[in-house]
Amino acid sequence: MRNSSLFKQHSASLRSRLLLAAAVWLLVMTTSASYIVPNFIKTYLVNQETQQLSLYLDQLSGLINIQSNGSLFIEGVLSNPRFQTPYSGLYWVIQSKHQTLRSRSLWDSTIKKDDDQNYIGPDHQTLLLTQRIIYLPDHEQAVDLRVAINENRLVSTIESMTHGLWLILVIMALGILALIWLQVSWSLLPLQKLQINLKKMRDGDNEQLSGKYPTEVMPLIDDLNALVFHYQELLLRARNHAGNLSHALKTPISILNNEVSLLDQDHQARLLPVLNQLQQHIDYHLGRARMAGAANILSAKCAPSMRVDAISLAMDKIYADRNILLVNELDSDLFVNVEKSDLDEIIGNLIENSYKWAKSLVRVHLKSQTEIKATIVIEDDGMGIDEKEFETVLQRGMRLDETTPGTGLGMNIVHELVHSYRGEMELSRSQLGGLRVTLILPKAKS
Repeated sequence: MRNSSLFKQHSASLRSRLLLAAAVWLLVMTTSASYIVPNFIKTYLVNQETQQLSLYLDQLSGLINIQSNGSLFIEGVLSNPRFQTPYSGLYWVIQSKHQTLRSRSLWDSTIKKDDDQNYIGPDHQTLLLTQRIIYLPDHEQAVDLRVAINENRLVSTIESMTHGLWLILVIMALGILALIWLQVSWSLLPLQKLQINLKKMRDGDNEQLSGKYPTEVMPLIDDLNALVFHYQELLLRARNHAGNLSHALKTPISILNNEVSLLDQDHQARLLPVLNQLQQHIDYHLGRARMAGAANILSAKCAPSMRVDAISLAMDKIYADRNILLVNELDSDLFVNVEKSDLDEIIGNLIENSYKWAKSLVRVHLKSQTEIKATIVIEDDGMGIDEKEFETVLQRGMRLDETTPGTGLGMNIVHELVHSYRGEMELSRSQLGGLRVTLILPKAKS
């Protein structure tokens, strides 16, 4: 699995999650209110109109009288003048078995039902109707009283109120959402500050997280600072121990080598392989200790171009008799997230191998780069190695040519160092003819 895929894992931010939750909640509440409130208002207005129509029925019941011939008539008029205005929207009808009386407002029309059992008045007005059956003294037949009002005005009023309510709800929802956005942004400011401080610590500008944070965040800050301090102290201690061990073992091994060189060839043949094996184990484990001893791996930042120039100067002196030309094509403004000593270990081993095997040319260049990683290529025009041996040379202590000085640990240490920084190392055949080493390293944040 590619380690670089770890850089690509992202999730929704806290701000977007909180705003999305608030937006969904406001949408549900606004939609519910836009449905419930108009229905509540409609029910209230219908009840009010029904009560008013009942009062008109009471008035109408008090005005009905019977003539001497048994016919019905109205004494006086109802209090609302709209009953006298044609098609005014307010009507009454009195109906018995043989007689029908109606308000002047109905004019030449009447109240009837449509197919949907709705009451219809003049000009196809939909009516809200209240009905009452009464019995008059000295009148055997039941009298049907009906008072109706144009429902279109009520519907128009409800629609106007609904539109106004929608406008109010939308403005209120947007205002609340804006307020929530401000609240969330203000609440997340400490986390943004923490992110900035972490970036500074990663880039090497700070050694620990500093500043004032909310009570809920401070325990995290304290634990992170304690962890970073403990981590750096352990790594520094490991590096010091590795250096001390290296100096402590160097002198005894040199003495043993000198003593063995004074012995006869039979004894040298038995002892030298053991000493060489001991030296290999020491070099390998010291290399791993140096690799694990980067004290500021979180804030590591180094320019490969500068390290290549410095290493090439040393290699030109060591291999001056070979007349090798190193071409450094890396930009000076390229920085990788690798500590200087570790980058020297990586590039130094690879360039030294190239100087050993190249015919005349070593080339270092940038193949590609993204925001999070850089791909650096080191290749030479030597004989190279067979593709079947690419995996072999990365193993500890493996050497393909025993006649060339070395311990066989360099490529293995380089591979593990690159892996420790979540990078990648690939071997292939160069177009120049020799070995091509591709390094994929994390870029330092600018």
